Amino acid sequence: MVTLDKVYHAAFVLKEVARKTDLIASSKLECDNNIYLKTENLQVTGSFKLRGAYYKISQLSHEQRKKGIIACSAGNHAQGVALAATKNGIKSVVCMPDGAPISKVEATKKLGAKVCLVKGTYDDAHDKAVELQKETGATFVHPYDDDEVIAGQGTIGLEILDQLPNVDAIVVPIGGGGLISGVAFAVKSLKPEVKIYGVQAANAPSMFNSVVNREISTLKSVSTFADGIAVKTPGTTTFEMVNKYVDEIITVSEDEIATAILALIEKEKLIAEGAGAVSVAAAIFNKLPIKGKNVVCLVSGGNIDVNILSRVITRGLITSGRNTNLTIALEDKPGQLQQVSDIIAKCGGNIISVYHDHADANMAISACFLKIGLETRDQAQIDEIRTALTEAGFNLVA
Repeated sequence: MVTLDKVYHAAFVLKEVARKTDLIASSKLECDNNIYLKTENLQVTGSFKLRGAYYKISQLSHEQRKKGIIACSAGNHAQGVALAATKNGIKSVVCMPDGAPISKVEATKKLGAKVCLVKGTYDDAHDKAVELQKETGATFVHPYDDDEVIAGQGTIGLEILDQLPNVDAIVVPIGGGGLISGVAFAVKSLKPEVKIYGVQAANAPSMFNSVVNREISTLKSVSTFADGIAVKTPGTTTFEMVNKYVDEIITVSEDEIATAILALIEKEKLIAEGAGAVSVAAAIFNKLPIKGKNVVCLVSGGNIDVNILSRVITRGLITSGRNTNLTIALEDKPGQLQQVSDIIAKCGGNIISVYHDHADANMAISACFLKIGLETRDQAQIDEIRTALTEAGFNLVA
């Protein structure tokens, strides 16, 4: 059972290993409320997961420590377990899905854990970890459905109340539910008027569906680049706690998550992974009733693979109207490209790529498709350019 005493004890234990991460006031994110960012992406292992994993492991008996630790994780819990186990002189094995970001796999190994890659999703890695635990008798450190783990995550709630006593709402990412259960329990126990909102990826809405259906629901599949919250089935304990302490859960799309990551990079100079940015996505896309409130968005992690980050930035630029492509059907004669470029320049757009396509079988022999890549300010500027080209007689086909 999670108790407030246990959360306070976790805070005491974690002083030696976890940072009290900064709460940063944001005036640059465009939304109708006072946003504060709880920067768990700057935690020791790049994620809040260290808190729960370390506290759980710190409470193991001598006999349990001798038999070792087994865990399952998409990456962040893995690093927390690896660091905690190594600091306590305990052997650890972490089962990870084979699609986990390479950076998270390598970081886990460097922190001292043996990694067992499992084909499939997090849930497949979980099943393998349970199998190994039965074979070896090692202690299974669950990433979210465990009282000590939840208490460890709850220390974030204590810190937020200390850092911003007049907080009105806290927005928290949800995967299996350990983070929001701990934060919601701690905050509601001390200040019940504070609203707690949960956010899931629309392509992995296991807790959202479970709350709507009023019973734990298992997804057939998950498909989101927010791998840290790509969970098919929420926990039993966390489901009960979410129903009791969380005010509302909403979902955000992949494009909204990408836009939030880009906004954090450009405006706050912070790197967030997909799972860590869903709280900010919910705020900037006005998904919650928080207008005019003091709102803390919990940025839960920053362990994003560089290769994925480059794709996310590109998607974020397109979604926010900062990058676009136009295709124009032209007569292939001198002066056409100059006219098009003059119009775009007058509207303030910047051409970054040009391609003439003469090979389309549906075109007249004397025609071509002009495909142009543009850097723009926002969607309004894109619309202005498209209107100006159309009024000048050009045929935009895409």
